[in-house]
Amino acid sequence: MRKDHGFSWNLSLRVDRPLEGCVLTPHSYMYAKKLDDADITKGISPFAFLSPTSPPEHSFKFTFYKSKKISETCYSRSCPRQGTFSPLEWSRYRIKGGINARNRDALDAVGIICADGRRDCYNQRFCNEDCFVKGWRESKVVPPGTYVKVKHMKEVEVKTNGTSKDNKDKDAASTSSPDSPSTKPVKAPQHLATVDTEEWVKIAETTGEDPTFYPDATCVGHRILLLAESVSVEDGSVLMSRTVKTELCLASPPPPPKRQLVMAKNIGGSGHRFRVVTYNMLAEIYATAQMYPYCDFWALSWDYRFQNLKLELEQTDGDVVCLQEVQSDYFTSHIQPFMSSQGYEGIYKQKTRDAMGMAGKVDGCAMFWRKSKLQCVENYSVSFNELAQRQAASMGLNPRSEEAAQFLNRLKKDNVAQLAVLEFTNVTRTTAGTHNRVCVVNTHFYSNKDHPDIKLWQAWQLAAQVEEFAVSRNLPVLLCGDLNSTPDSAVYDLLGSQSVHPGHPDIAEAKDRVLPDARSITHGINLASAYHTVTGSEPTFTNYTGGFKGTLDYIWYTSENLRPLSTAPIVEEDKILKYGMALPNTQFSSDHILMLADMQLGGQR
Repeated sequence: MRKDHGFSWNLSLRVDRPLEGCVLTPHSYMYAKKLDDADITKGISPFAFLSPTSPPEHSFKFTFYKSKKISETCYSRSCPRQGTFSPLEWSRYRIKGGINARNRDALDAVGIICADGRRDCYNQRFCNEDCFVKGWRESKVVPPGTYVKVKHMKEVEVKTNGTSKDNKDKDAASTSSPDSPSTKPVKAPQHLATVDTEEWVKIAETTGEDPTFYPDATCVGHRILLLAESVSVEDGSVLMSRTVKTELCLASPPPPPKRQLVMAKNIGGSGHRFRVVTYNMLAEIYATAQMYPYCDFWALSWDYRFQNLKLELEQTDGDVVCLQEVQSDYFTSHIQPFMSSQGYEGIYKQKTRDAMGMAGKVDGCAMFWRKSKLQCVENYSVSFNELAQRQAASMGLNPRSEEAAQFLNRLKKDNVAQLAVLEFTNVTRTTAGTHNRVCVVNTHFYSNKDHPDIKLWQAWQLAAQVEEFAVSRNLPVLLCGDLNSTPDSAVYDLLGSQSVHPGHPDIAEAKDRVLPDARSITHGINLASAYHTVTGSEPTFTNYTGGFKGTLDYIWYTSENLRPLSTAPIVEEDKILKYGMALPNTQFSSDHILMLADMQLGGQR
């Protein structure tokens, strides 16, 4: 008959690297495991607690401490970490240590300690192998007779295939059979953690209802110790507790480098002037280590990236801001409140697919305008899925037929667009009698590089919507967004020249014929690219990742009633590579480059 050994209670605790101004959220839960003979034989985790019952209902209490001393940085004088806690200098890419990639995080927390008492770097910490080698070369030999001998701990060989003969009797005496009457009661391991107040000072307490903590400037350079306690709801007693120490807290990121505007020729006129910004922010659901393995894990976190994204938006100071890959939950919790605090109003349209996992985990487009300068008088959103349904119906396809299913499956990719008519509120003597309204379009086309025909179809359909909505009323049009199409694409040709050559590869290589004859793919909008007009060409790239470098983002405008005054040049490649192998990195927190143009109502001069 099997003996009932009860349960082992376990408390799991994890917390990410602390960063100034970024939320630090404990991830903690308590669980029970029903014990069997095998568990008793091989031993219980030292963090577990043995009980005849499973844990009662409980809540969590969290206490944050910081180290009393600022943590040591690398001893190597050539290490970028010397004298700074900037995240730009603490990036793994910047350090370029020689340690195996999967061990880098552990090494960053522990480091390498010099154990040679004959060198002046004895007992000093180095952040990685490269720094240790450089530091060793920089170090000096201590004169003989003055160095301190290094005390080495005796190494113990751990055998994995049995025990030594000398220990067999001892092991047998201490581990009798679980079912034997002589089995001694198993003592519960230590399950209540303690904190050494000589080394740590308390800085905050939170609960499970709101466990978050925001490290401030006083935490920079210090390590954080988190104490988690599971508390019985019934009597308030502490059931279990556990501590975890973090890596040292890094400072908030500095502002991005300023981008000097490139001015257009023959600027002037009396129309309203305004600045438009378009930016694919990189949604959290796509910012994964699998997608961007070259970026530090902590630099991929939304809270860190949002600090950088805010700085960019503040610095560019746009009057109209078009954003793509705006995650639904973060639009509500972060982006909309921030933009509101900066004096903007806005609208949001999420993609027409289900969330990825939890509610809110779906991205979309957001458009904002400066309240002191503009007001929205009309807006509506475009669902390309709905446009596909309409086209299938207009083609007479039976909704239940396989042909209709294939057609819709090819075109329905959940992408959306926003259209808004914005009106200038600050009419002056110089702007009186001119246009005081502009239609702004914000969109994000399908991303799959192997489906250019779908992007062309989306561009064609969007142009038709804009033509009906705005051009028919002689409204100036700005079309901004991530079109996921390079300047040699059919999408670019269609928008810039109102038609597509029938022999274009994007049409010729289309596998499923969802497009009509190329001669039918036209529109009547006189569009020009702001960047091409000002600089004579499109940027070399607006998207820069480990697997792709090219231009995907644009600011298009109707040339008969709008003109660009200036554009902000794209960040130079050497500045990107200064902080990482590609985008995103510790300085630039999206895989796209923010684009900016100063515009004026009125046609080309």
